[in-house]
Amino acid sequence: MTGDPLQEAIERAEVLLRETRELLGTEHPQTLSAMLDVAEALWAQGRLIAARKLEEEVVAGRCRLLGAGNADTLKAVGKLAVTMAAQGELAAARELQEEVVAGMRALDGETGRDTLRAVNNLAGTVAAQGDLAEARDMLHSVIAAIVREHGEQHPDCLAAMGNLAGILWQEGDHAEAYELQRQVVELHRRVDAGDPSAQTAAAILEMMERDSGF
Repeated sequence: MTGDPLQEAIERAEVLLRETRELLGTEHPQTLSAMLDVAEALWAQGRLIAARKLEEEVVAGRCRLLGAGNADTLKAVGKLAVTMAAQGELAAARELQEEVVAGMRALDGETGRDTLRAVNNLAGTVAAQGDLAEARDMLHSVIAAIVREHGEQHPDCLAAMGNLAGILWQEGDHAEAYELQRQVVELHRRVDAGDPSAQTAAAILEMMERDSGF
């Protein structure tokens, strides 16, 4: 063991992938899922090039096995698009994410969980392209739908609220952004204060406090 938790996570995921590939074959659904687990671990370490290569293999494999319109294929495309956006390929990422949103709507409905997650991801790319107003409107609709279906403490709702707070901050509406981020932190604390997402939300709130003196 290296003593580095992120590297250890990668090594564990890679061992499981090798074992699954040897037992079930390269394009078995479980093998492809194990490849995504490795990609996620690589992503956490900032190794986006390596993660993207695996994500592209999974997308190709699931397209062959399941078809382009399958929910698992669309989820893999969504992960790939997020990686592409993080690498600065915003236009290509947005195009893929719009395809994922359309596909998920056909499968899961307008307010299905996978649809709303896809819209949330798309909003992040739209914001990165500079269209903050459109991204803000998208997130408002996502939050409203999740609250109706699952309640405000649902993890997807908290993620969308945090994203919206970030956009409001970028637009210069620091007071509203701070209040929304404060709500996110409070809701996280009610659910699980020790969750990494809760810690990240608290760190963002502290940054807002430092920068604007709230």
